Amino acid sequence: MADAQPTIHDVERDIMSRPSERNTTNLDLKRMKMILDLLGNPQDSFRVIHITGTNGKGSTARMAEAICRAYGMRTGLYTSPHLEHVSERIAIDGQRLSDDDFVELWNQVKDFVALIDKKMDEEGAPRMSFFEVLTAMAIWKFADAPVDVAIVEVGMGGRWDATNVLDADAAVIGPIDMDHMAWLGDTVEQIAQEKVGIIKPGCTAVIERQPHEDEVMPIIEQAAAENHATLVRDGVEAEVVSRMPAVGGQMVTLHTPNGTYADVPLDKFGEHQAHNALAALCAAEVVIPVTGALDGDLVAEALSSVKIPGRIEQVRSSPTIIIDGGHNVNAAEALRAAIEENYDFTQLVAVVAMMEDKQVEEYLGVLEPIVSELIVTENSWADRVMPADKLAEIARGVFGPERVTCIPSLPDAIQEAVNRVDAEDELGVGYGHGVLICGSFVTAGDARMLLKESVHPDLTKPKVERVHQVAVDPEYRQKAQEADAAEIDYETDANPDFDVDDVLGLKKIAEDGESADLESE
Repeated sequence: MADAQPTIHDVERDIMSRPSERNTTNLDLKRMKMILDLLGNPQDSFRVIHITGTNGKGSTARMAEAICRAYGMRTGLYTSPHLEHVSERIAIDGQRLSDDDFVELWNQVKDFVALIDKKMDEEGAPRMSFFEVLTAMAIWKFADAPVDVAIVEVGMGGRWDATNVLDADAAVIGPIDMDHMAWLGDTVEQIAQEKVGIIKPGCTAVIERQPHEDEVMPIIEQAAAENHATLVRDGVEAEVVSRMPAVGGQMVTLHTPNGTYADVPLDKFGEHQAHNALAALCAAEVVIPVTGALDGDLVAEALSSVKIPGRIEQVRSSPTIIIDGGHNVNAAEALRAAIEENYDFTQLVAVVAMMEDKQVEEYLGVLEPIVSELIVTENSWADRVMPADKLAEIARGVFGPERVTCIPSLPDAIQEAVNRVDAEDELGVGYGHGVLICGSFVTAGDARMLLKESVHPDLTKPKVERVHQVAVDPEYRQKAQEADAAEIDYETDANPDFDVDDVLGLKKIAEDGESADLESE
């Protein structure tokens, strides 16, 4: 009798339970180069837009992909983290892989992964990490499709990221700020040195606005010069000429080295998204095989259709519910600016769950002026999330005790936020009243699943059969050994940032005896 074929959940669990790339002992490209060599170097068969930066990578990647696809190019898109399912990370022509396609893709590469693992075992070296496996799968799929261009988001950093086996035609560097310091360095200069590693000989380097321009730009410009790369800098060779808020987003006029694109509708809020769109457009101009400016109508059609899950995403309108997965100060600033510009809330109740090793007080401090009440809670990644009572203690120092409520269960926290908004909404239309769910991509993913009113199939399994990512402490840089614990970041963009096995955080429900109801359905 033939062995049963693995299901999508079997494959997810298999991949996600692999070693983490977080330990600095495996910060090299050896395993990636080996597996690509075994696969026949598929990375050489398509053009590449490679994107790094502290924030905005996913948004820029999706916009660039949409523009290329509007021109009839076959596209491959590789992003991280995923919000609900690991297969979200790989898309062909704008469509994520189906469950069957993802399982088939794993079946095609798993024997090669096993060969590399065996070789690493013999050498006493780390096996392939889950991010390396996913990256190899994506590259193989793009070549097999085949695609004309791959738009690839860096997981973390750049120089030693698994995606850096690719040679970019367009290397996009978004805003560089303080994040993932235990791995990338404890200054913006050190972090910049890691991120400029994606600038390859002869490529076009598209550089977004830099919050630490004086420290970062000399490093970027030196890397470009050493690689004889063409520089396209936001504010120099390219610019956001104008922008105006509009229903559901904004209208922007963008100037690139090839031309000016007037009154382009952008289906996202925030000034930062206008600059992400500019970077995406400049990168697309590099890989789309036309001379001069692109067709303005096609660009407008593409950018007006881009949806970016978990990034200042409005998922309900009555009451207004906004989900955002940003987890650092720069992301909080962008979130606040977008809300202030596009909404007129008289009441905004925030539901926040964050990872324990984030700059929590600073993040909350940015949002405090726009938030009426704060409900602190916990998301489903039990090994990483800050306990709700500890988060509440920090929050009371920012908001004052009278504005902070602690509800450890995320479903209960969201329901309480909605109840409070509904109680104040006398007209019942939701205008001026809203709920903001934020603090982590894990929190965003959990909330999206909850608000879909669906239950992940793995939730019906006993807890011992569920897989959680193994906690790994990094081998710190010498200076990082003395760093404040808040600067030691475990929640990397290369990580899943979402536990498929405990989507709704059912620990409390199980303790209350309600898990039996789930298992009986």
